[in-house]
Amino acid sequence: MSHWILVAEDERALGEMLCDNLSVESYHAEHVMTGPKALERMARGGIDLLILDVMLPGLDGFEVLRQLRARGDQTPVLILSARSADQDRIHGLELHADDYLTKPFHLRELLLRVDALLRRRPPPTPGTDVLRFGGNEVDFRSMRAKCHDGQDVTLTATETRLLKLLAGHAGTVVTRKAVVEHLFGSSAQRTVRTLDNVVLRLRKLFEQDPATPRHLQTVRGLGLRFDP
Repeated sequence: MSHWILVAEDERALGEMLCDNLSVESYHAEHVMTGPKALERMARGGIDLLILDVMLPGLDGFEVLRQLRARGDQTPVLILSARSADQDRIHGLELHADDYLTKPFHLRELLLRVDALLRRRPPPTPGTDVLRFGGNEVDFRSMRAKCHDGQDVTLTATETRLLKLLAGHAGTVVTRKAVVEHLFGSSAQRTVRTLDNVVLRLRKLFEQDPATPRHLQTVRGLGLRFDP
């Protein structure tokens, strides 16, 4: 599964360039330009790595990092800074940044550091094996669920993987292309109809009103979003 990376960088051109190059490396990348926006996006979950510029408006990168760690968010953070002073680098590491890169930097070095940080990321905690939302409870290990109406059901492997993908990026739109590649592989000859049928069954199981879904939402022209 592709990793999701948030780039918090106030220079629009640099932020967009980083996102473009991360996408080429098969990552999903998002860009925000202020400290408050970075905190807001991180609070919604689903980000595997934060690339964090120090000189952000609203809240600087050090304050963003301090608040993230204070609320228990241990997402890997790679700090970018135009300041090369040892004091700044040490301050970032004291706030539990995972790596520090000084501008200007070589793009290849940044990509290698991103890869290293993601490979070092610890596996999910056992608690992530159970998803609770809207009166439903899903056990990903056993592929069984207890629905809001009391029925116990067994999910297919595809249904389980789709739920886990969307729940892991709660509040974020996952494109149809990313979903299909995750479920069936990039070379699989699957139609949009196949995915629609999986979503339809999940809505029948987990939504109070499948015709007006609250949790498994379709964002027209973009993809799917899970709202717990």
